Amino acid sequence: MGRGRVQLKRIENKINRQVTFSKRRSGLLKKAHEISVLCDAEVGLIVFSTKGKLFEYANDSCMERLLERYERYSFAERQLVPTDHTSPGSWTLEHAKLKARLEVLQRNQKHYVGEDLESLNMKELQNLEHQLDSALKHIRSRKNQLMHESISVLQKQDRALQEQNNQLSKKVKEREKEVAQQNQWDQQNHEINSSTFVLPQQLDSPHLGEAYQNTNVVDNGEVEGGNSTQQQGAANNTVMPQWMLRHLNG
Repeated sequence: MGRGRVQLKRIENKINRQVTFSKRRSGLLKKAHEISVLCDAEVGLIVFSTKGKLFEYANDSCMERLLERYERYSFAERQLVPTDHTSPGSWTLEHAKLKARLEVLQRNQKHYVGEDLESLNMKELQNLEHQLDSALKHIRSRKNQLMHESISVLQKQDRALQEQNNQLSKKVKEREKEVAQQNQWDQQNHEINSSTFVLPQQLDSPHLGEAYQNTNVVDNGEVEGGNSTQQQGAANNTVMPQWMLRHLNG
């Protein structure tokens, strides 16, 4: 017996309706893939089940790019054919488009964080993995670039601090050397001034003449006569200057 034509109407049996949906959906996805491969066409297919579950197909694994292209063509057509944007129908259509785009973006966001993956087949999971790997490579490349730039800045700062430290160390050494030289000069000047003022103080002593005269007293306590006086004068003349003798005699 040949297969009869199926009447196109809603299947009342829930189980049969679900089975038919699954079979026709697989066939529809297969046909979309075949036409994209055989004819080199860009195909995007979106199917919502009765429960609101989404099924899609895009030959280049980028539904967003196909939707953006569709939006550009639709916008160009709307520009050529003027429409009344104040009419309720135009606003309803725009709302439906924005809502569908929002749902696509939300679903992709869930896929990127590893959620709601049950509806994806093997090829879609592979494409998602490829996108995540590519994004991860870009993120790591940017991170490594920032790390290298930060290391370079820190190295420049370290070299600048080392140079500044060397300059400060050099200045400290020069200052210590100047202080040491100044202390040495002060000590030398102090010694010279001390040696200069000691002799006049000793010469101005009032007991200097008595001490000099007592050197001519003999051991038995007697002072020698005229010879002793002459010897004392001779000794005074040879040892001490004349102005000092006059000072002592006076």
